[in-house]
Amino acid sequence: MKEKLSDAEKFSLVKREAIYTGLALVGLIIFWLIVGFGTASIEEKIFHLPLWAFLGSIGVWFFAIFISFILSKKLFRDVDLEGKDDGK
Repeated sequence: MKEKLSDAEKFSLVKREAIYTGLALVGLIIFWLIVGFGTASIEEKIFHLPLWAFLGSIGVWFFAIFISFILSKKLFRDVDLEGKDDGK
């Protein structure tokens, strides 16, 4: 069920969710740097790909899905953005 919020509360919520999304992007970039470049010296292979290539592409993709799931379940809220300002 969607919550009824004032325009100011809606703006605050959208701003908070945008900040969390930006932080998630920064976390994803840091993860990509660590697993992509940090594992370059390891000779292991997964599906005939070097570990750094597998983790730097497919691993990042799975990590992005995980972050998106956490954001949508724990931090984002479903609100009606088109309703009139109820003056709260």
